[in-house]
Amino acid sequence: LGEHRRVLALDLPNHGSSPWTEVMDYPFMAREVAKVIEYLGGRAAVMGHSMGGKAAMVLALTRPELVERLAVVDIAPVGYTHTFAPYVKAMRGVPLASAKSRAEVEAHLAAHIPDKGVRAFLMQNLEGGAEGYRWRPNLAVLHAHMDDILAFPRFSDDIHYDGPTLFIAGESSDYILPEHDDLIRHLFPESRTIEIAGAGHWVHADNPSAFMRSTVEFFT
Repeated sequence: LGEHRRVLALDLPNHGSSPWTEVMDYPFMAREVAKVIEYLGGRAAVMGHSMGGKAAMVLALTRPELVERLAVVDIAPVGYTHTFAPYVKAMRGVPLASAKSRAEVEAHLAAHIPDKGVRAFLMQNLEGGAEGYRWRPNLAVLHAHMDDILAFPRFSDDIHYDGPTLFIAGESSDYILPEHDDLIRHLFPESRTIEIAGAGHWVHADNPSAFMRSTVEFFT
């Protein structure tokens, strides 16, 4: 994608290298992304996965003048009962102060998270080495705001985003379902949905070649 457009990968608040805050709901996340777009000037084509997809949708619905086009990866504008709370709990339960290696940290996670792929994803959030380890995300705030993260804001009937929108679903994922179609079409009337074969919720990791073909086609 970077061969065709300038690409910026943003860490949302309480993630990666971004500042920790005490707030973690979608209007706040959308405002933070809007600040970046305004700072850079012009408009942006925006893509987000899962929680990031919800933040991207709220941005498009509240600040449509900033969003040239929108791609939403394996998430719908609805609340979910799916929860990442067990992952957050497992990460918080690792005794990082005494951990001597990344392998030791992963072994602690393995006792609660048997899926090796999920553990590998979570381990990307571990930083440190000989001086000690820490998790990049603000796990305490993510835990405290899990209900906000699972939810999606309600919008009045006159709110919608009219720009080109692509919903990308994983073939074996249950995050975008037929019963979400009417709401998606109402909020995003110029949207279409595609399905990536052989992919679950982690679409970009499960079938990266098909995912990239679809996104490059949409954004270029």
